[in-house]
Amino acid sequence: MGTDIVAQFTDSAMETVDSCTRTDPDGFEETLAELVAEPAVGAPLPSESVSLEDTVVDTDPSVEELSAAETGVTQAGTAIADYGTVTVESRPGGDELVSLYPPRHIVILEADDIVPDATAAFDRFETQVREARENGTAGATRVLETGASATGDMGGLVSGVHGPTEVHIVVIEA
Repeated sequence: MGTDIVAQFTDSAMETVDSCTRTDPDGFEETLAELVAEPAVGAPLPSESVSLEDTVVDTDPSVEELSAAETGVTQAGTAIADYGTVTVESRPGGDELVSLYPPRHIVILEADDIVPDATAAFDRFETQVREARENGTAGATRVLETGASATGDMGGLVSGVHGPTEVHIVVIEA
């Protein structure tokens, strides 16, 4: 993945998130440790380059632990450089719940999962859904996130209404 698209994503994301940090697999655990507020919960990462295994993040939390968590850690599926948007897939590990309940959400993003625009993202989603149907598996639903949750429905902009008040993105570059 070209550095230009990563830089474009980072610039766009910084308009709506608290931080967007670029690191490599060797620096991942240190970067994550700087961002986590305990207690922390997470969904198992499908990444081949990084893991939550040797961190303080609980990847098999109970309902009570999820409710008490200060930080949730999930992996993004696809990211859109134009908007600084990430997608959180609905997977059996509980990605959606982990991304929405704790007040701080840390998104792990592989640089190779950044596409330039919404058209490229939806082309990728279409391919993934088609492959899932051909394999007889259910295609995952996706939540598109651009920064912390917010609403302006009743006046001024209010953050954290139905999700985290802080969002931090960690981009893993091979």
